[in-house]
Amino acid sequence: MLKVSRVCNVLMRQLYGNYIHNMKKKGRGRTSRQRRRKFRTSESSKVSESHKLEFIELRKWLKERKFEDHNLRPTRFSGTGRGLMAVKSLQPGELIISLPEECLLTTDTVIKSYLGDYITKWTPPISPLLALCTFLISENNAGNKSPWKPYLDILPKDYTCLVCLEPRVVRLLPKPLKIKAQEQKAQVQELFVSSRGFFSSLQSLYTENVEHIFHYHAFLWAWCTINTRTVYMKHAQKKCLSAEPDVYALAPYLDLLNHSPGVQVNAAFNEKTRCYEIRTTSSYKKYEELFICYGPHDNHRLLLEYGFVAINNPHSAVYVSIDSLVDHLPSMDTQMNKKLSLLKEHGFSENLTFGWDGPSWRLLTALKLLCLGADEFTCWKKVLLGEVISDTNEWKSLVLSRKICSSFIEETKTALQKISHMKDEETALKDQLTLVENLWVEELTLLQVSADILKNMHQETT
Repeated sequence: MLKVSRVCNVLMRQLYGNYIHNMKKKGRGRTSRQRRRKFRTSESSKVSESHKLEFIELRKWLKERKFEDHNLRPTRFSGTGRGLMAVKSLQPGELIISLPEECLLTTDTVIKSYLGDYITKWTPPISPLLALCTFLISENNAGNKSPWKPYLDILPKDYTCLVCLEPRVVRLLPKPLKIKAQEQKAQVQELFVSSRGFFSSLQSLYTENVEHIFHYHAFLWAWCTINTRTVYMKHAQKKCLSAEPDVYALAPYLDLLNHSPGVQVNAAFNEKTRCYEIRTTSSYKKYEELFICYGPHDNHRLLLEYGFVAINNPHSAVYVSIDSLVDHLPSMDTQMNKKLSLLKEHGFSENLTFGWDGPSWRLLTALKLLCLGADEFTCWKKVLLGEVISDTNEWKSLVLSRKICSSFIEETKTALQKISHMKDEETALKDQLTLVENLWVEELTLLQVSADILKNMHQETT
């Protein structure tokens, strides 16, 4: 990322540091206390699930495949749901799980199965993703006859990814995320429709009509299983599959680990031991929940791809479209079209955000360029390089940033009111609406932090 002008950068860091210090002293009321409890799962209620039949069967199944675990226990936590709890203290660098290759479900598993000949003969070659989806649907349909039943039994029956939500719930999302969700759903539907021919070619494997097995609901379940639960594991390209990256591996038991944005682990397939291994870089106390990090994702990405919102996510951001900026600018600026063209040409029309440290450098830079006076316009290159053009330009961009932030806060409050009313009227959608509500609440908190930072910055410059 390019550097911020020294004056603004130092000021923002100082003011943000002071703000966070004060917030830690004061707290943020009831909402903040609720959020903090979400991550303190070791202090909140937890119930072991290792005695449940499905986990007894899973551990027996894993043991047959040379996996035994003495570090972790399946547990339901009040803040994060089902996860894995440490049954002893763990130190940084310690191996917390080592899952043998025999336990992993990959495209190798699929090609070696009864589906292999059908996949090999089909042209054009299907994708690795479709191969895995097909196997999951088929094995799930087999029920008790499936050798993968112990694993399939612990998989979610339904998912909360945005592709699974009702359209009227998706319409309540922030606009940038709503567009992505609609695009993703269209892609999944297109993949399903384009795969029907291949599904039909499998008819000889089943007594039941394949249309009753490989229907859209089953396909969506399989797609979400792969999208939300696989670990990254690169495989050599197979001639019978398309050239799309083959990087998926379903990892039974390991996939019970929940996400926390502040956690770091070392996770990879060990070619020597032929196991997928995870080592912690942190220490854990006995009876604490263990976490992994799915990546430095903001809540839009987490909700879109995994179906949840991470509370107090340090990677969270509120996205600002270029249209939102223009809506708050004077309409008489004759150079506006040229300014917008320059922003787009130089990559400043996207990823403009408010974050925990206030407006991003990209957002402030875009605003500074848009606020250039007619006599300053020739300095636009210096703006993009982070140079200060004038006190007037700095002040105008700061005022505009505050105005946009305030407008977003009001829009967020309106969205939350709408969701609240809808939860009263549409009780069947309560869980889906609560998920979207959590996102808006998190964005409201973030915007309020940004507003306070901007207020202090404005006071410092006047």
